[in-house]
Amino acid sequence: MADHPTPSGIMQLGLGFWGSKTLLTATELGLFTELAANGPQDEATLTKAIGIHSRSSRDFLDALVALGMLERKDGKYSNTRDTEVFLDRNKPSYVGGMLEMANARLYPFWNNLTEGLKTGEPQNEIKVGGDLFEAIYGNPETLKSFLHGMTSISMGANMTIASKFPWAKYKTFSDVGTAQGGLAVQIALANQHLTGTGFDLPVAKDTFEQYVSDMGVSDRLSFAPGDFFNDPMPQTDVITMGHILHDWDLDNKKMLLEKAYQALNPGGALIVYETIIDDDRSQNAFGLLMSLNMLIETRGGFDYTGADCQGWMAGVGFKDTYVEHLIGPDSMVVGFK
Repeated sequence: MADHPTPSGIMQLGLGFWGSKTLLTATELGLFTELAANGPQDEATLTKAIGIHSRSSRDFLDALVALGMLERKDGKYSNTRDTEVFLDRNKPSYVGGMLEMANARLYPFWNNLTEGLKTGEPQNEIKVGGDLFEAIYGNPETLKSFLHGMTSISMGANMTIASKFPWAKYKTFSDVGTAQGGLAVQIALANQHLTGTGFDLPVAKDTFEQYVSDMGVSDRLSFAPGDFFNDPMPQTDVITMGHILHDWDLDNKKMLLEKAYQALNPGGALIVYETIIDDDRSQNAFGLLMSLNMLIETRGGFDYTGADCQGWMAGVGFKDTYVEHLIGPDSMVVGFK
């Protein structure tokens, strides 16, 4: 029988926020941390532990089972293998920091996507006269969540960069816009001969140094305070820039690439990584949605293809460039001086 049109995929995507918000709420409530700490629990026990009403607790928990975020056996709920590792706040592998920020900030802002598309204007704190980075960096708790979130969302890509790039050829590196230092730490852990610098605004210093110390690499990693718009980047063999360029308009993208080129030692390399959009702009849906998120969050930021970035790199002096997939939606663009 010939296939017939069906609205199934349309409806699942259109109402996909139901499942998303269910996961975000479960993370906010500490559900996965509770199960990691105390093991499998029945509905009544778990409902009391996370402080929700009994009316819809069964639907809430069973929805998470159906979504693949929980397991249920003999009437007791437990984490899946993935949520046990990545959504327990007490584990260094916790990626929920980004989900917490998405729940607290991005979820309500995305309600105004239509207005953003019509006006071309951001729909976050900027809309009411604030500034994205002032809002994040000016609040210690928000900053901590943001910096941790940047580490969590990038962990897979960070580990891949640390192993895939030919680090044996180099001695020093600088991670520009380092946040908590997630990429710098993974590079240092995988390459014992390297010394590195995390470059970011001064307010990130304590969080960076604490994380680096906790990970046991403070003897080879240091923090350099600075503003990459107003200060030179540290002179080094390799510069990494993760989830940085997409925050800015084209002129600022090119300016940051130029500053990176000037800061590199002869023969050095620049690694730019993001959710790089495929050149055909038809496959990496996450990268394209991330670019829409830049509309929500910034005045001029946007994501881009690997070919776009290679062209910008060539324009500021890089002689050889290549694009390489990392993991999931993330890829890196590498340029050599």
